[in-house]
Amino acid sequence: MTHTPEIPSLFEPARLGPLDLPNRLVMAPMTRNRAAADGVPLPIMATYYAQRATAGLIVAEAATPSAVGQTYPDIAAIHNAAQVAGWRRVTDAVHTAGGRMFLQLQHGGRVGHPDTSGLMPVAPSPVPLPETIFTPNGHQQAVVPREMTVEEIRSTVADFAAAARNARGAGFAGVEVHAANGYLLHQFLAQGTNRRTDAYGGSVAGRVRFVAEVVHAVADAIGPERVGLRVSPGSTVNGIEEGDTEALYPALIRELADTGLAYLHIVRARPDQPLFRELRASWPATLIANPSLSGDGVPADGGMRRAGALLAEGADLIALGRTFLANPDLVTRLRTGAPLNPIRDAYLMYVGGETGYTDYPTLTAA
Repeated sequence: MTHTPEIPSLFEPARLGPLDLPNRLVMAPMTRNRAAADGVPLPIMATYYAQRATAGLIVAEAATPSAVGQTYPDIAAIHNAAQVAGWRRVTDAVHTAGGRMFLQLQHGGRVGHPDTSGLMPVAPSPVPLPETIFTPNGHQQAVVPREMTVEEIRSTVADFAAAARNARGAGFAGVEVHAANGYLLHQFLAQGTNRRTDAYGGSVAGRVRFVAEVVHAVADAIGPERVGLRVSPGSTVNGIEEGDTEALYPALIRELADTGLAYLHIVRARPDQPLFRELRASWPATLIANPSLSGDGVPADGGMRRAGALLAEGADLIALGRTFLANPDLVTRLRTGAPLNPIRDAYLMYVGGETGYTDYPTLTAA
């Protein structure tokens, strides 16, 4: 008789690297533009994350590992002492509330602007973002990024490793390397943005190389059991054109499967997608699935139906974004079947201040 493994519940505990998680719900990383202009996390961010500390794991919003990697205004960073101290206030608040945190590391690559960072964006090739980008001076036409030299590629790898060490110094249990959603690492993976003819371009093996080097360097810096990787196969966000998705991601997984990483995090995962099933079968460790949910708001069931289908297809943990954004006590609401807060106004996600950030009610305050 064939044994069918029991499908875990979202509310069962799980082990992730060095962490014991009380449930399988992950708060996905979401940029909220509440840091200071110099990338230092503000006290309001500590309040926001501590409110959501009942998540099995919080993956904090993208933090840039270098000044040139900054994407938008008021984005958090993790490359100097003041930024580390700011993040320490956040992790202290979350730990006091009983939570656990990883920090996402993100370099914007061509998704950046001199009006924001004071620097010319860099990328694998001089291919500009095919849309405007928000800056302190409003929406601006994207600039043509400068193609990275091999020396700059190596220094960027070192920046990621240093940022990982800074994250540990700031109290994070680990980091997530962001290779999704059209930012620098994804730009190296995709044919449309990587037109290099050297060892970092051309074939799938060449385009995978930079991501693999970053992951290995970060794992060497803080231990592979404290490192996750986020990918978004097939995504066209930020003008990305992968070209060979079905070959690209299996090759990336083969390159990293023996690294001993804590997890692989797949964005917009669909349980009926053959590539998702292939990556699940090939990945030997924890897999976090971020469900593909229709619309921009909070689904009536909070994503429970899609989460259950992904768990049935082998996902270990489920990451939810906007559902956590609007519901600080999401775990309790989903466990008890309580109604969910809707997102009041998507515009409020990025404008700063308490409104639409720390003022969503809990069940006890509603």
